[in-house]
Formats: sequence, structure tokens, C-alpha cells
Amino acid sequence: MHLSGKQVGIIGLGSIGMEVAKRLESFGCIISYNSKHKKTAVSYPFYSSVVELATTCDVLVLCCELNEQTKHIINREVILALGKGGFIVNVGRGGLIDEKELVKCLMEGEIGGAGLDVFENEPRVPQELFEMNNVVLSPHAAAITAESFMNICELVGGNLEAFFSNKPLITPVMLPE
Repeated sequence: MHLSGKQVGIIGLGSIGMEVAKRLESFGCIISYNSKHKKTAVSYPFYSSVVELATTCDVLVLCCELNEQTKHIINREVILALGKGGFIVNVGRGGLIDEKELVKCLMEGEIGGAGLDVFENEPRVPQELFEMNNVVLSPHAAAITAESFMNICELVGGNLEAFFSNKPLITPVMLPE
């Protein structure tokens, strides 16, 4: 499969979703998205329905958070809407996908493939996924790099320096009242 020119739907166009979109654009992909709210600052087409988004895409990339609204956001209906040539890439959380339905659809040929670095019942991964040549499994290790640890240390140091100098924090946390 060639990436260039593919229609890619991003579910969750927050900071991570935007970074994914930028990278995919450089490969010539056509981006559309679904998010809690339409983003006025982006020109990508917005779909309020994940099923509608799936009908227009070759690939769905999951970048959203897991909560009650997004649990199993990828279900059989979405998978079937994506179609036999479609791919799902999950870099969010395992519970975003109804894993039993994904495995079933992969086994039945209802979807082209999947790239997964998170799983619904970690650390348990469905055995069937290990046996499929159209599935890529990877550990979820995005934040475990030397660069990310250095960035975190610099950020913590900057926040501590700001705090003890009575200056605004670099990354303030607003606690609910």
C-alpha cells in the first residue's frame, strides 16, 4: 500500500492528532477528522459522525482520549464503513476499539488491516492478532525516549524556577473548584 494520496481520517484532532496530520500531509495524504468540536483554525473537512468519516477514508488514525463517549468508538459499524481495503491505526488507548469486533472483521476480511500499539485488555493481546500478516503490533513507547525525558526534565526545571521566582508557570494546572 502506498501512503501518498490516501484519504486519512483522524479521530481526535488535539495536539497529537495535529502532529499526526502534519506528518501525513507531507506524504501527500488528504486529511479529514472527527473531534469533540469542529476546529475553526484548521481547513480539514470535519465529520461529526465517525461512521461518515470512515466511509470517506482509506485509513483511520485514533488519537483521541478514552472516556465514556469514546469507549468502543470503533465498532463493527465503523469498521464495515471503512471497508475491505481500509486500515485502522490506534495510537490512542486500547478501549477506543471494540477489539473482539476488530479481530472478527480482520479474520472475515471485512477490513484491510490494522496497526496497533495499544490494546483493550493490556497486557493481554488477542492471540489471533499475532497470526495475521495484515496487522502490525508495537509497544506503546512514544514517550519513552531520551529526548522526551530531557524535555520533561527541562520543563519541570523551568516550572520550579518560575514557581520559586514568583513568575507564571510554563505549564500551569487548573484544579477544579
